[in-house]
Amino acid sequence: MNESASVAVVIVNWNSGDDLRKCLSHLQTQTRLPEEIIVVDNSSSDQSLAGIEENFSKVRLIRLDQNTGFAHANNLAVGKVKDCDWIAFLNPDAFAAPDWLENLLRAAESNPNFSFFGSHMLRYGAEDELDGTGDVYHVSGLAWRRDHGLSASKNQRVTEEIFAPCAAAAMIRKDVFLAAGGFDENFHSYLEDVDLAFRIRLRGQRCLYVADARVEHVGSGSTHRYSDYAVYHGNRNMVWTYVKNMPGMLFWIYLPQHFLINLAALLWFALKGQGGVVFRAKWDVLKNLSRVIAQRKQIQAGVNIPLRRIKKIMTKGFFLPYSSNKRAV
Repeated sequence: MNESASVAVVIVNWNSGDDLRKCLSHLQTQTRLPEEIIVVDNSSSDQSLAGIEENFSKVRLIRLDQNTGFAHANNLAVGKVKDCDWIAFLNPDAFAAPDWLENLLRAAESNPNFSFFGSHMLRYGAEDELDGTGDVYHVSGLAWRRDHGLSASKNQRVTEEIFAPCAAAAMIRKDVFLAAGGFDENFHSYLEDVDLAFRIRLRGQRCLYVADARVEHVGSGSTHRYSDYAVYHGNRNMVWTYVKNMPGMLFWIYLPQHFLINLAALLWFALKGQGGVVFRAKWDVLKNLSRVIAQRKQIQAGVNIPLRRIKKIMTKGFFLPYSSNKRAV
């Protein structure tokens, strides 16, 4: 492993309770310690910060006076990183195996054609359940966590290319992150990692799933999967991601599928009593369409990859988005 490579771990906290202290304790036992650990707190109202500065002296804690969202807080933290080559993003409810960071850095050294990396995520507290092995992006615009809920022993993955890493446990070259503009702060939360990965891919970069970089992830620790907050941001940001990033003729080829998946989401959540939440999300998409189109023009002007390559890494299959057991991201 290249010992000269330097890495900062960034954690965004919001009401994570005891999970944050457990996350930091696991970082302290890494076989390859990070050069920096930055925790940005989004104005937590619980006791998750109690004892952090006293018990974790190497942690730089940034306290915000309001909840600015996952995207902004991460961008802020990266801006505070001093002289590190890599940024490792870690959720406060993700508990890294002792060799997690070492294996990510080793993968980066062995695979110089890749600039961002995803982890092998296990469901915390479950004996043999996967939380995810990278994020999938379907041509319709729907994204989900690969292998979520499946048996870890029966679904063993090798290190291989994926569309995007889940930002709950991922690593990216700092210069690549900054060149792409970081996370889109308009997203606030949900799908900001898929959107970032899409933009980075359009610049010709690639993402690798690292099978031996393991974390245990609680998941949905701060916001429930089907809370109004999660449903609203997931449905709004899905459209923004597609409109901003789907390149060239692929935008028009897959637009009918994109319309269909949005209609299906509206009907599905209406049956669950959240139709109004989804309608508000789509209405806010339209209200902000001029800004998103302006972003699209800027992003598409910097595309540096043949359409066949980006098409190849996306997931296809007309009925696949409507199948069961997919964990939305």
